[in-house]
Amino acid sequence: MTLSVVPEKYRSLRSFAFGDSPALADELLDLVLKGVKTATCSTADEPNTSTQGERWIVLDGRGLPRCVIESTEVTYRRFDDVDAAFAHDEGEGDRSLAYWREAHRRYFGRQGKFSEGMMLMCERFRLVEILADHRVAS
Repeated sequence: MTLSVVPEKYRSLRSFAFGDSPALADELLDLVLKGVKTATCSTADEPNTSTQGERWIVLDGRGLPRCVIESTEVTYRRFDDVDAAFAHDEGEGDRSLAYWREAHRRYFGRQGKFSEGMMLMCERFRLVEILADHRVAS
């Protein structure tokens, strides 16, 4: 992570990128920056689990810091207990529960972790600050 573009007040924060590829990281980050994506989930055994009030630096697909988010709610629920409101807040696809389930079956399947009853950390967050723009001019 390039700390020179991260304000001093955020330099002690942990960082992560959404998804499991540079393209997905950029796609999901774009939804956050537009205010569409205000929730995310991960497996309950993920080492980067959040706590309410914790702030994170979100990286783009190249590993550059793009924004800071703050966890506003962290709950644990089974995959098959995730509801339409949470799926909508994740902001992906058509924002429906059906889309969310199919996309996350594929995502967790790629990790070899999917099951209908798997436990997830479901997190809602707010965008705190957008950091310097790192896009390369074309």
